[in-house]
Amino acid sequence: MDINSNNFIQALKNRDLEALRKIPKADLHNHFVLGGCRTFIKEKTGIDIVPNKGVMHSMEEMHKWNDQNLGERFNSPEMRQLKIDATFVQAAKDGVQILEIGEDVWGLDVYFQSDIQMLINSFKQSQRQYGKDIELRLQIGMSRHCSINALEKWLEPFWDEKAFYSIDLYGIEHGQSIENFNGIYRNAKSKGLKLKAHVGEWGTAEDVRQAVEILELDEVQHGIAAVESKSVMKYLRDNKIRLNITPTSNVVLGRVKDYSEHPIKELYHSGIDVTINSDDILIFDSDVSKEYLRLYENGVLSERELDDIRMNGLKNLD
Repeated sequence: MDINSNNFIQALKNRDLEALRKIPKADLHNHFVLGGCRTFIKEKTGIDIVPNKGVMHSMEEMHKWNDQNLGERFNSPEMRQLKIDATFVQAAKDGVQILEIGEDVWGLDVYFQSDIQMLINSFKQSQRQYGKDIELRLQIGMSRHCSINALEKWLEPFWDEKAFYSIDLYGIEHGQSIENFNGIYRNAKSKGLKLKAHVGEWGTAEDVRQAVEILELDEVQHGIAAVESKSVMKYLRDNKIRLNITPTSNVVLGRVKDYSEHPIKELYHSGIDVTINSDDILIFDSDVSKEYLRLYENGVLSERELDDIRMNGLKNLD
């Protein structure tokens, strides 16, 4: 182990959150619109965004929280930039060295004057100002509720930009058939993008397998339903499919009863490539260091197992 591993393990044993935040880690599943530093946002706007209390039971409840706590106040180009800035501020405070975030394709027209270079520069400018030591992996985001024709049109300016690292599909899992996105993902693969999608948060283990097979995914955002099937877990392990897991989100959204029962333990012990990430910090109060500490305090994984996961997320750090 290197010195960071020793420090990380000791910080967990001491239950020292501030020490944990000084240790390098990755955040590969972060939605920047809800992934920022609440104190930074309050300093800049006076708006105090209080995280959700209790358990939600649907994505609709999450959207309702968003409407009540953010609403239309952040729906301007200036506020969009503030959210990007806040996400880099949060990541830097939390010791994140690899941050994978990006804009939804429809946002190009709404917030960036249909100028793809303006969009890219907004993220890179924020990185330089607030996260100069962070490796930015810029992502192309898509919502499942959008029509394929609309997505294909919005995607056109993104395809030939080398600044993008990955593509991700999110939203209500059964919003439309996963097969509908096959053409988009074939194009993305031809461009050399890392292929990711949200699946297996609300769906089944077979949904996870199907999405990986049809879209030829490299990574799955969530994917915790895979634990329901030994054959699907074997499939993920054998095909080296990474699951970017967000424990607090799973608990708060009622997908997992409590931390002590989180399936990341069985997924990790089955040999699947897993990482630990934040998801929506403003809602779930879920920065990455807190995720590690919560799993440790609830006896889900040992300090050495958590460090192994942490180091795994930092692989291929540029």
